[in-house]
Amino acid sequence: MTIEQAAKKLRAREISAVELARESLRIIHEQQPRLNAFITVTDDLALEQARQADDDFARGIDRGPLQGVPYALKDLFRTRAIRTTGGTKIYADYVPDYDCAVYEKVRFAGAVLMGKTGLHELAYGVTSNNPHFGAIRNPHDPARIPGGSSGGSGVAVAAGMVFFAMGSDTGGSIRIPAAYCGCVGLKPTFGRVSRFGAMPLGASLDHMGPMTQSARDAALVMNAIAGYDSRDDSSSAEPAGDFVRNGFSLKNLRVGVPANFYCDRVVPEVAAAFAAALNKAEAAGASLVPVEVPDPAALNVIGRVVLMAEVSALMEPWANRRGDFGPDVQALLDQGRLLAATDYVNAQRLRRRAQREWAGLWERVDVIFTPTAPILAPLIGQTEIGWGDDQPAEDVRLATTRFVRGINVLGLPALSIPFNSNSLPVGLQIVGQPFRDDLILAVGDLLA
Repeated sequence: MTIEQAAKKLRAREISAVELARESLRIIHEQQPRLNAFITVTDDLALEQARQADDDFARGIDRGPLQGVPYALKDLFRTRAIRTTGGTKIYADYVPDYDCAVYEKVRFAGAVLMGKTGLHELAYGVTSNNPHFGAIRNPHDPARIPGGSSGGSGVAVAAGMVFFAMGSDTGGSIRIPAAYCGCVGLKPTFGRVSRFGAMPLGASLDHMGPMTQSARDAALVMNAIAGYDSRDDSSSAEPAGDFVRNGFSLKNLRVGVPANFYCDRVVPEVAAAFAAALNKAEAAGASLVPVEVPDPAALNVIGRVVLMAEVSALMEPWANRRGDFGPDVQALLDQGRLLAATDYVNAQRLRRRAQREWAGLWERVDVIFTPTAPILAPLIGQTEIGWGDDQPAEDVRLATTRFVRGINVLGLPALSIPFNSNSLPVGLQIVGQPFRDDLILAVGDLLA
């Protein structure tokens, strides 16, 4: 059941918010031992908020389509009086005394919080194999990773525990678990959703966005959470508008199909699903336009340099607590400390050049299609992806982020939707020009 379907049932009094909340909690507690999607489940608060939603309905107060709908927050969104761990031992007992902007807005919209979902430590990784809170497991095959860092949010949505969940995306952390778990994940335009009160990772790369069952549901969530926030120095003053586009058609849509990089080293299942997506778009009236995208490999290098420097600077106050970080995160923090200031400055300079170069693409195309990830969800503990005897093996982290990291560098909106596959889930990434989040959501809605 989608958010839109649940909203209709709630207003028709076919179901109550309390009934929805109880069913959500039942599924969470049933699946938690198997999938480990949550760090904290807020049973009492969920029922309290559900009763309030029902009371509002009874009094004729309608806060919009999210009212009475169960959801979850990635456990880096600060929530007053509710533990917020960031998936790390450093914050294991941290209870904030204020709420983040996203929670303020979703609560005002009447949604019902089920709890805080697990993540890769500090949101700094793609596996969600957390050394402090346990491995999060893919609902399609619990021996495999769900992706990360928003792994718990992806699992919670894909497993039917909640109708939507909030994630963060610094180098693919919403889109990767969406692709590996088989749900929808939106990384909005940089600055479109306030980061106030969300634990930061990369100051110039972090994006907050929804994970849902459908692209239309993601648009409904964006209607509630987008908008300028003076408390966030990255917040954009661009009017949010309505992210739901009715009556949209793919006819005459110009779909950019990269002729370079984005089809290299792709497993057959992903290649087949991507070809099927292109065929479906073309059959619906879209024009496929081959494009040479400006140096995506360089974009990935820029993204890694910027992120390592920003995270290491952020975590410098805890540099003497080496034993409190997982080994993979500690290794990345150490690498970041070795970077020269000139490397970071030059990376930001090259980033601005890349943004100008990519801006030229929008004269020829309306959106760009790529696979979200070149591989299927790896096994928990797997460290490399083999590409045959004639090519070297690839690190799982680098393979997983290869098609998504650069989009964070550019700050462009990007949507991952699940696409047909005969095996594990496969994601299609739809990239748009700045502040055309509504367009990529509309395209995703028609293709899903």
